[in-house]
Amino acid sequence: MLIGESFVGEGAEAAHVNTVLGDRDGPVGVAWATALATPRQGHTPFVAVLAPGIPVKPTTLFVNKASIASDTHGTLTWGAAQAGVAGGVADAVSEGIIDPAGASTLLLIAAVWVNPAASDAGLVYANNRAATREALRAARDGTPSIDDVLAARFQPTNPYYTAAPADRTTHPGSASRPVA
Repeated sequence: MLIGESFVGEGAEAAHVNTVLGDRDGPVGVAWATALATPRQGHTPFVAVLAPGIPVKPTTLFVNKASIASDTHGTLTWGAAQAGVAGGVADAVSEGIIDPAGASTLLLIAAVWVNPAASDAGLVYANNRAATREALRAARDGTPSIDDVLAARFQPTNPYYTAAPADRTTHPGSASRPVA
């Protein structure tokens, strides 16, 4: 099982994609089938297609992380973002990130954030295509490294929050516990 993450773009059209890739006969297959069979209001997993009747390989389950908030948000999620995810998966196969010989025996789950405030379909598409490919690359390459994770722990940041720089001599929140 390979797990990847990528964030591409800025503002409302930025894409945040998490991927889980694995054999259809293993735990990814069970999770894939379970997610497809158990939709929730506002979250309806579906198979990503390059065109109607042409699902991307590995067969990809698109799972939206944001509840559909409006007709525009639904159109961007099911249209531009879904097409971007399918294109990013196909790019990963074309570039050898995913071995083309095994693409038919693997399943992919893509958890995708589309901001309800997004409005530019072209940017939503491009950012999701790039984020999907890069999440799959990160999964294949095992990135980030543990050294990168440990270095980043002193100042976590994301588009919504940046922590104040932590004192590197003690564990954050405890003056008496040295950092290992």
